[in-house]
Amino acid sequence: MTKQIRQLDRVVIRFAGDSGDGMQLTGDRFTSETAQLGNDISTLPNFPAEIRAPAGTLPGVSSFQVHFADYDILTPGDAPNVLVAMNPAALKANLADLPRGADIIVNTDEFTRRNLAKVGYATSPLDDDSLDGYAVHPVALTSMTIGALAEHDVSKKDAERAKNMFALGLLSWMYSRPYESTLRFLERKFAARPELVAANVAAFRAGWNFGETTEDFSVRYEVKPAKMLPGTYRNITGNAALSLGLVAAGVRSGLPVFLGAYPITPASDILHELSKHKKFGVVTMQAEDEIAAVGAALGASYGGSLGVTTTSGPGVALKSETISLAVALELPLVIVDVQRAGPSTGMPTKTEQADLNMALYGRHGEAPVAVIAPKSPSDCFHAALEAARIALTYRTPVILLSDNYVANGSEPWLLPDVESLPDLRVEFATKPNGEDGTCL
Repeated sequence: MTKQIRQLDRVVIRFAGDSGDGMQLTGDRFTSETAQLGNDISTLPNFPAEIRAPAGTLPGVSSFQVHFADYDILTPGDAPNVLVAMNPAALKANLADLPRGADIIVNTDEFTRRNLAKVGYATSPLDDDSLDGYAVHPVALTSMTIGALAEHDVSKKDAERAKNMFALGLLSWMYSRPYESTLRFLERKFAARPELVAANVAAFRAGWNFGETTEDFSVRYEVKPAKMLPGTYRNITGNAALSLGLVAAGVRSGLPVFLGAYPITPASDILHELSKHKKFGVVTMQAEDEIAAVGAALGASYGGSLGVTTTSGPGVALKSETISLAVALELPLVIVDVQRAGPSTGMPTKTEQADLNMALYGRHGEAPVAVIAPKSPSDCFHAALEAARIALTYRTPVILLSDNYVANGSEPWLLPDVESLPDLRVEFATKPNGEDGTCL
């Protein structure tokens, strides 16, 4: 059957399911396919705040939203055009965000009486008129995946886990995405277990072929590549871009970069990323607490390094006295605050730009600091360079305000020419005061 191909200028897709359903991986792979095609992209991963929430419940829903277009976009979108719901909890948690007429692809195998009861459905929304305003596509994702892998040497549990690849294959077909990079990714990811490579590839192809053959999907869509500046691009998250910006700041200043950090969501990825770049003179130290982390960073600045510390709101409160000390000592120090929601220990996986007033005024003795903020994931690279420039030029602490939304979101990033980056070298005194007849 020849299927109609319809041109669109933009699409917002949200993958949603349990934390164990692989929605983050599915969204990440769809994003990579889309980046390869040349669309502009903005993404928003959303993780449950609860630790090990019971499967099938509303608190356990994890989602990944991707917005792609044939023009420059700035956000991951407000209202999804397509929702992929792997269970009733995913449907209920996200239904209010959908505009009328949106496509809903539901995994009907999970709409059991028990799973419906977990989220308060007395009857299945697939059987009443509650979804009449949407284009609902019931797909038995789990059982079809298991059937597609019946001849593969994998357990039923492993076969069931591959249902996210079936969903990815279906959406890749639906939006005409190139899938070769996904197949290469699966070969690398499961290189030690060839049977899992074969199973996941088979599940992906089954989803693609299902879209090609089923009558429920009569239309495919195309979104043309965006017009972008020429050059080499890569898809990058805010935390990764910020980390590379700090590496570049070290290279352009000629100074070793020292990161003193205590793990805290959503800033921990910066510590993880910077620890990979020792060859660029980056030293990372996981401290025993937030106060030790900023103290070590300030000590590194005193010793001639570019001192950096990363944290979120609760850590900024603990670091405030040492930040004030850096002001008094006139030492460069970059404090990265990847903000999260709520007071006190807060909500690690929820987004809120909650620390602006604390960043501006949260010190005693009228100790002012410079505060800057990136506007997008890729802008984190340039914001990190600017924070380092201000800190080194004016010998002062600088607070770099990112947030959970920017840190975990991703977009295409044009790789810069290193020589075009600002020169951050500064001159240091090499003699004691007065030795050359001057008084500093």
